[in-house]
Amino acid sequence: MRVVIFALAGTLPARLKAAFDAGDTVAGCRIADLSSGEMPRPAADVAVLLTPIVRRGLAPDLAAVERFLAAGGAAAARRWIVVSSAAIWEPSHRHPGMVAEDRVSRPAINPVARAWGSLEDLAADALPPPLTILRPAPVPTADGDDLFSRLLRGTALTVAGFDPPLQLLTPADLAAAISRSIERPRQGVYHVAPASALPLRRALQLAGVRRWPLPGPLHRLWRRPGEVEYLRYPWTVAGDEIRRRLDWLPQSGSAAAAAPGRRPQDLGPPGDDHGMDRDYIAAKGRRLLRFLHDRWWRVEWRGLEHVPRTGGAVLAGVHRGHQPWDGVMTLHLVFRELDRVIRFLTHPTLLKFPFLTLFMTGLGGVPAFQHNADKVLAGGHLLGVYPEGIQGAFRLYRDAYRLGSFGRHAFVKLALRHRVPILPFVTVGSAEAFPILGKIHWRWWRRWSEWPCLPITPTMSLVPLPSKWHTCFLEPLHVEDRYPPEAAEDPEVVNELSREVRRRVQTAMTEMRQRRKSIWWGSIFTEHGCEAAATASSRPGRR
Repeated sequence: MRVVIFALAGTLPARLKAAFDAGDTVAGCRIADLSSGEMPRPAADVAVLLTPIVRRGLAPDLAAVERFLAAGGAAAARRWIVVSSAAIWEPSHRHPGMVAEDRVSRPAINPVARAWGSLEDLAADALPPPLTILRPAPVPTADGDDLFSRLLRGTALTVAGFDPPLQLLTPADLAAAISRSIERPRQGVYHVAPASALPLRRALQLAGVRRWPLPGPLHRLWRRPGEVEYLRYPWTVAGDEIRRRLDWLPQSGSAAAAAPGRRPQDLGPPGDDHGMDRDYIAAKGRRLLRFLHDRWWRVEWRGLEHVPRTGGAVLAGVHRGHQPWDGVMTLHLVFRELDRVIRFLTHPTLLKFPFLTLFMTGLGGVPAFQHNADKVLAGGHLLGVYPEGIQGAFRLYRDAYRLGSFGRHAFVKLALRHRVPILPFVTVGSAEAFPILGKIHWRWWRRWSEWPCLPITPTMSLVPLPSKWHTCFLEPLHVEDRYPPEAAEDPEVVNELSREVRRRVQTAMTEMRQRRKSIWWGSIFTEHGCEAAATASSRPGRR
């Protein structure tokens, strides 16, 4: 086929042309300068619009594309492939993870994402069908003038307190994706990105670039509107559709795109999609988490033998005190004693603010979306959930040891579908670290913080009180032995299992609280475990 690439001058279109010339699909390829108005005659079989990006930015140069189309560019070929961008997905602390092409999203507020949406609408209106739109992750090049090409060379100015997962694509993989689209004409929209992401900090390390974190407001002094958000929050995409319909996947990962020329063995393992870092967990566990666990709250535990050493499980617990320390202490305990990471489903408000988002994602928190939970369990990992949701975290202290509603029972459906046990666990004492004595329902605060209220605590949520904590892991419910996966669609089975978990958690919490003589000191555990439904523990926790 005769192919023409419409692009601005640079190494990327030249590398695409070289890749096409070396393959068997394209009989002849030429590059047409998008800014010159030059049209190939006769018309080519396929035209590739390599959308130009504004200088030093991330948004498309819509004006250049409009001029090209107004000059009759649509007649330059019988079929078109438009190279858009994965940046069409708005970066946000509410970003669900690896998003698919068919995900329905609200109209973009971010001007960069909105501009890419306008580009695709413009192409769909002006270019003849069948139209193929590719949305690649950033493709950094040595002479590129876009945001990420410039970021990965020289000195990188990043946003302090944020380290979003990032996908990067090599020019060779972009060329291969375009070639496959030429071979197999399929109208539609396709994400083109590596299967896994890489933290921005790690990408800069691989590129040998020094990082200079600056507060977000300073970036707005020189960056275009919306660009700084792409350095704060994730906007990662899934490439399942191009694999399914075009039978294609990238051959290189984000690390290879960040550090071209480096040997594969020097690039390290692929990154975690949400930023989890075992080294980070271990480092925090050596000092901060160890101090809080062993000295400040003096956590005792029982029933750790119920946590599986391998394979997946759903750990369903009780969250109190409106801050995530009870979950963090449980994660630290299981990691320290069993070398396993609990991937807790995390409310988006914990992923919104600087440094807090680094802390939560580094410890393995994943955004609380269905497909993220499915992916955790499908990978054989431990999934941590709090079935009461965010409302349980903001219960008044007088009601702290009474369970609320378990919502839609999604944790039971997850366990049934993935054939893993449900492991209830209880912590008594965390409610006293930040006892909520009252609530202020302030509209501005709810909108800014995304909390349901402003809690009133003795220390105004600044310093946790050194209450004495006790954590008990109850006997698991082996639903995988009792029901088939189809039971996840049976409301009667799901509701009964949810009630059983709730019953056991409430019983354990009540008995543990009744044994407690003081909220500040003393042990409540006996030789027979932490509550009547639990078996004896193999070893006591630290006192």
